[in-house]
Amino acid sequence: MQVVLHAGAHNTDDDRLVRCLLKNRDSFFKRGIAVPRPTSYRRLIRDVLQAMEKGPLAPDARETLLEEILDGADHPERILFSNEHFFSVPKVAINKGVIYPGAERKLARFCEIFERDEVELFLAIRNPATFFPAVYAQSPTDDFLDFMGGADPRDVRWSELITRLREAVPQAQIHVWCNEDSPLLWAQLVREMAALEHNEKIIGGFDLLSEIMNKEGMKRFRGYLKEHPNMNEMQKRRVIAAFLDKFALEDELEEEVDLPGWTEDMVDSLSELYDEDVFEISRIPGVTMIEP
Repeated sequence: MQVVLHAGAHNTDDDRLVRCLLKNRDSFFKRGIAVPRPTSYRRLIRDVLQAMEKGPLAPDARETLLEEILDGADHPERILFSNEHFFSVPKVAINKGVIYPGAERKLARFCEIFERDEVELFLAIRNPATFFPAVYAQSPTDDFLDFMGGADPRDVRWSELITRLREAVPQAQIHVWCNEDSPLLWAQLVREMAALEHNEKIIGGFDLLSEIMNKEGMKRFRGYLKEHPNMNEMQKRRVIAAFLDKFALEDELEEEVDLPGWTEDMVDSLSELYDEDVFEISRIPGVTMIEP
C-alpha cells in the first residue's frame, strides 16, 4: 500500500487541502485511493505514536489501525492522511533555533507502523518572516524571544528540518513546496497526493484561488479556461498569475508582520534567506521540490 502523509506546516493551508481531497473522496475510492475523514485517524495515530515511546509496537498494530480508520473496508492501494499538528502543536513548533524538534522521530515511528508500505511525506514550508509570527501568535508565550528559545530568527532554516527527516527515513519520498506558491500549485498538489496524471480532472482545483481573487476575476478566469480547454498545467499557471496580478484580493495576500523590534530590513533579510534556503532544499537528495 502507498501511505501519504501531509504534515502541514502550521499556518499554510488550514485544512483546505484535506477538505479538497474529501470533495474527491468518491471518485478517488473508485481508483483504489482512500481519503478517510481526519476524525477517524488524527487522534488515533497520535495515540499509537505516543504509545511507541513507552514500548515496542504490537505485531498487529498496523492491521488494527487500518481496521479502525477504514471501518472494516478492504485496504486501498493508496491512503491519504493530513494533519498539520503531526509534528507538534504551534506552541512548541520552534525551540532553540530548530523547527519541529523531534519531527524526525515521529516520522520514523510512523514509517515503522507502515514498514511494509511505501510512505510519502508532503510538506509546505512558509517564509519565516510570516511563519514565526503566525505560530508565535498561537502560543501562550508572552515574549517572542522566549518562544524562539533565544535563537535569532535569521539562523533558523527549513533545510535543517528537511535534512533531519531525510536522514531519519531515507526510504520515504519527501515532497516540499512553498506555501506562497500554493495558489499556482493547488490542483497539482491534489493530483500529486493522489498520484494522478497531470491533466486528470478533480473537484476543487481552484478552491484556494477563489479565496484570494475577487468574484469578477474568478468569473473571467473560468470563462477564459472554457475558451481555452487545451491548455497544459504550465500555461494554466501563467494564466492564474496574470489574473491574480489584476484581480487579487489585496487583503488576502498582504500579511502584516507586527513584532516588537522587527523592522522592514529584518523582514527583507528573512525573505532573502528563505529564498536561499529553498534552493538548498531543492538540492537535498531524495527530496522533490514542487515548483510552479
